Amino acid sequence: MEGLLLYKLIILFMLDRTDYTMTNTMISNFVVGKGYTTLFNLHETLSELISSDFIATDTIRDTIHYKITNSGEEALSLFENRLSYAIKQDILEYLKAERINVKNESEITADYFYNDSNWYTVQCIIKDRKEILMDLKFDVPTKSQAETICNNWRTKSSSIYEYLVNQLWLTE
Repeated sequence: MEGLLLYKLIILFMLDRTDYTMTNTMISNFVVGKGYTTLFNLHETLSELISSDFIATDTIRDTIHYKITNSGEEALSLFENRLSYAIKQDILEYLKAERINVKNESEITADYFYNDSNWYTVQCIIKDRKEILMDLKFDVPTKSQAETICNNWRTKSSSIYEYLVNQLWLTE
């Protein structure tokens, strides 16, 4: 099988088999770490998948997150049989071993941007699989505050979510 086609199928299979977005590091740890290809070929492959609309990207705090598109799912369904059973198992074992890291990296996100009011809008998100459980946006006056909130969101998000749900659910 042609090299780039194999790399494309590996990436599409990886993204298809998880409900979460994956970062460049997560993908390269598998593809390059297992010796399937070089970092250069991996980046070329990712670029081609993006330009073909088989994967989409989101940038969250300077980190690119990849997700499979409907076109990518369609393409994978047509060519998945070209991926060997051994490679599929290798991918599934990697995803299983890294599941916590993948889940934490993608389900709880926070980012900020400078807005028209000369403040910083912070957006904190909690996802369960592909469903958004909480999407919280608020403004703060300084970049330092926005960064601190983003940095603390991962460790404090579940208790904040639980608190808000309990407060809003209680009737008085």
